[in-house]
Amino acid sequence: MERRPALLVMDLINEIVHPDGKYAQDGYLEQVTRRGVLERAAEAIALARAKDIPVIYVVVGFSPDFAEWPEESPVFREAREERRIVLGTWATQVHDSLAPADGEPVVAKHRLSPFHGTELDRLLLERDVNTLLLTGVTTDLVVLSTARDGHDRDYYVEVLEDATATADDELHEAALKVLARTADITTVRQALAG
Repeated sequence: MERRPALLVMDLINEIVHPDGKYAQDGYLEQVTRRGVLERAAEAIALARAKDIPVIYVVVGFSPDFAEWPEESPVFREAREERRIVLGTWATQVHDSLAPADGEPVVAKHRLSPFHGTELDRLLLERDVNTLLLTGVTTDLVVLSTARDGHDRDYYVEVLEDATATADDELHEAALKVLARTADITTVRQALAG
């Protein structure tokens, strides 16, 4: 199979990975910082751009009236009450160190999977992509959901483990174990520098 990848940069937004972010205080910032996730994601973006590999950003959030908010979701429980992850605000902007270049799409999602109710699949098909390179937070939520949905849409999936994180090491390792059933676990350099 000819490998035609796209790099997905998922939920590396201020609310989750910036010191002033509300979700950042739930363990994500510590893990992202300790693991060097922003630096590895920036390296992945630079390598992808140098090889003309499409870079597609994914951000999670809701409109100001929270019309898309899933009321029964334990994952998004605090979002409405505490006015977290409102689209179009600082909270849902991609971290400055990873800013999209002109022409790089930013897909807004309202659930865990960036395929759910978005144009992501169409963007990938338009770019003739057959391989997904996954970076972002959180390993156990968006990365896992994307890997499974991508797999079921017949994409080959690689998780760039050194550019992913979640709230703690144990959860990250458990997610990787599950991910290995539907994706290859690699690193930024293994996936993009060769």
